[in-house]
Amino acid sequence: MTILEATQITKAFPSVVALDAVNVAFEPGRVYGIVGENGAGKSTLVKILDGVLQPDKGTILIEGEDALAHPRLFERISYVPQELLLFRHMTVAENLFMPFWKSGVQSVPIRQERLFAEAIPWLERFQIDAAPSTLAKDISVSNQQLLQIARGIVSKQYRILILDEPTTSLTAASVSRLFEVIRQLRGEGRSIIFISHKLDEIFDLCDEVSVLRNGVKVGDSKMGDVDRRWMIRQMSGRDIDERHVFRPRTRRRDVVMEVEGLSGPGFRDISFTLRRGEILGFAGLVGAGRSEIMQTVFGRLHAKGGEVRLNGRPFKLSDPRRSVREGLIYLPEERRQEGILPFLSVRHNISIAVLRQITNRGVISIRRERALVQQIADAFDIRTPSLDRAIMFLSGGNQQKAIIGRAMASSPKVLILDEPTKGIDVGTKADLYGLMRDLAEGGQTGIIFISSDLDELLRCANRVITVYNGRIVGEFDAEASSKTEIVASMIGERMAGKGEMLQ
Repeated sequence: MTILEATQITKAFPSVVALDAVNVAFEPGRVYGIVGENGAGKSTLVKILDGVLQPDKGTILIEGEDALAHPRLFERISYVPQELLLFRHMTVAENLFMPFWKSGVQSVPIRQERLFAEAIPWLERFQIDAAPSTLAKDISVSNQQLLQIARGIVSKQYRILILDEPTTSLTAASVSRLFEVIRQLRGEGRSIIFISHKLDEIFDLCDEVSVLRNGVKVGDSKMGDVDRRWMIRQMSGRDIDERHVFRPRTRRRDVVMEVEGLSGPGFRDISFTLRRGEILGFAGLVGAGRSEIMQTVFGRLHAKGGEVRLNGRPFKLSDPRRSVREGLIYLPEERRQEGILPFLSVRHNISIAVLRQITNRGVISIRRERALVQQIADAFDIRTPSLDRAIMFLSGGNQQKAIIGRAMASSPKVLILDEPTKGIDVGTKADLYGLMRDLAEGGQTGIIFISSDLDELLRCANRVITVYNGRIVGEFDAEASSKTEIVASMIGERMAGKGEMLQ
C-alpha cells in the first residue's frame, strides 16, 4: 500500500526550474534514500512533500487523499530540516514537545515538572546527554541535532518521517543510535525518507534510493541492485575516482604559523607548526576540542595562555578583526548561524571579503565586483539564478560553496577550514579538494583542515594531528600512516607519532 505518492511535481523559482515533473512513491515500513548534488532539488522536493512549499504543478496523495486540497493531511508527515532550528533560549524539554498540541501535551497551563518528566524517556532513547531543564543553547551541537530529530518523532499523528541531512554534526556513536531508532520506526510501519550526501549511510540504512540531478529524477532503484559508482554517476553525470589523492606536492619548509603552549576553553598546552604550502589536518572525535583550538587562534574565543606567531612575529590573540587584516581566515562549521549574512545577496556575501580588490579610493567598482564574484561562482559551481539573490534562498551546499569561495578569494596567509565539506555532494567535494591543493601549492598559504571524515584528511593533508580530550596526542605523516593508527590515537588509546604516552 502506498502511503505517500507525488506525481509530476514541478516547481520553478525566478530564473530556475527546481523540480521538473518528478514522480515519487513511498510505502510504510521502508526507508527511502534521496540523493543528488547540491541544488539538485532534494530539499525543495521534501518541503513540497511536507506542505511547506506549494508545487506549481502536480498532485500529492497521502493515504489516497488529495493533500493539496486538504492541507491538514500534511500533519501525518514529520519533517526534520537540515539546519538547526531550535528555540535556543527555551529548555530541552520545551523544544522537544513543541508545538505542544502536536505532541499530545494537553494540560493548560503546562506544568514544567510534568514536561520534564515526560522528556526523560525520549532523551534516554536518543542518548541525549542533557537534563530536560537545560537551555538548548547550552548543549553541544551534536545533542542539539539529536534533540531536533527527537522532536520530529514525538508527534502523535505522523506516519512519514523526513530526515534532511540528519547526521552532519553527530558523533559516530550518535549516528549508530539514530540508525537503531530509524530501524525501530521502520519495524513499526513508519515510512522514512532519508536525505544524505554520505553514501555509506545510504547503503547502510536504505531499502531504496531515488537520484535527482538538476531537478529531474534520473535514477530509481532497490539498494541491492546498485553500487557507489552507479550512484555517483547518476548524481553528477560523470565518473569520480574516490581514491584520488589531493595532497600538495610543493610544500615549502618555511613556517607560516607557530602555536606554542596555547590553552583555552576545553583544551590546554597546544603546540604545533603550520608550513607554507601545506595542508595540515586536524582529526578527533566530536567534542575533542579541535574547533575550540582554532577559534582561539582566530580570536573568537579568549586564550588562557600560550602564544601564536605569524610569519615569525607575535600575533595578537582575541581580536578576530585583526586576524582577518593579518591574513588569518577561519571558516566556521555552522554556516547558517556564523558563516553567511542571510539577508544579503550572494554577491555581497562573497565580495565582502575582497573589498580591497574592488575598491578605488573607498568607492566600490560594481563592474569589478560582479566580474570577481562571477569568477568565484564559476570556480565553485555556485548554483543560483542570480548573484543578486539573497543567499538564504540557496541550498545549504551552495551556501557552503559561496563562503568557501569567499575565504579562498581573500588570498589568506593561513586558512582554517572547519568541516568545510559538511552538506556537500561527492562531486563538489572533489572539486573543493582540488581548489585547496592548488591554493596551497601556490606557495603563499598554509591550510588547516578540520574534518570528522578521516578518509578525506588522508586524501588531502600532508600531516594529520590528532586531538583527544583537549590535548594533541599524535602527529602523522598522512602518506606513510594507516587509518587504524590514526583512529587509535583519536580515541586516546596511545600516543602516536612521537613514541610516548600522554598522561
